[in-house]
Amino acid sequence: MSNRNIEIKVRLSRKEAEALGKRVKRSGLSREAYIRQLINGFVPRDAPPPDYYGMMRQLYKVGANLNQIAQKAHMLNVIDAQRYDAGVREFEDAVKTITKAVVLPMPMDK
Repeated sequence: MSNRNIEIKVRLSRKEAEALGKRVKRSGLSREAYIRQLINGFVPRDAPPPDYYGMMRQLYKVGANLNQIAQKAHMLNVIDAQRYDAGVREFEDAVKTITKAVVLPMPMDK
């Protein structure tokens, strides 16, 4: 059962409702989720372009392959494992940075 059982009605002018509707549509969120993020101190971002998720899936596959190679390299001691691990960490940081910049909501200025 949801703990969201308090309903709040808000009246908006036509202009305000249209502005909210446009922002909600651009974000890809429901109106309720959009408003909840604002209440929690975050400004929702516009939904990323459709190819973003495909690119991220490809990056994750590359990362998984790199991780498998790194595990094998550690076992066989064939390549410079420290350098390789640093590259994998850099890759993971890049994925996080891209996700933060494109998908995650931004904190509001207080």
